[in-house]
Amino acid sequence: MVFVGMISKKTKYALKALGYLAEHSVGEPILIAELAEKENIPKKFLEAILVALRKGGVLVSRIGKGGGYMLAIPAEEITVNRVVRILEGEFAPLPCLSDTHATRCEECDDQASCSIRLVMWDVKNAVTAVMDAVSVADMIERSKAVRMKSRKIVDYSI
Repeated sequence: MVFVGMISKKTKYALKALGYLAEHSVGEPILIAELAEKENIPKKFLEAILVALRKGGVLVSRIGKGGGYMLAIPAEEITVNRVVRILEGEFAPLPCLSDTHATRCEECDDQASCSIRLVMWDVKNAVTAVMDAVSVADMIERSKAVRMKSRKIVDYSI
């Protein structure tokens, strides 16, 4: 599986769900129904997303009374790239740039000197670097900072 462009709703919902779990699950699992309602995600769709994230090592689940989902690792360790790779596959703007499923572009005579490939290689590296550098915890902090700024709340903590 190779991710070429815009993230899917599946990945967007996954990032929203992970953010909610990071903020609200303090050692206790959260029910799918609560998560779906609070983040406005269709429950059936969310179930499939959470299963994929559990299989990807990002979440753990507990069955029965007191069951639900919670983070398997700290939010600081869950990068956007990890989530994208679990749900979409690797980012490759051209088929010839895939690390796992590289295929030559049929109209290309010389991959080594292809001007499009050379530029898209830089794009791939830049996008991947950003997705590797940003964690779920970073996303939460950015959102909080913008909310505080819009409310004109200044944090003077030292």
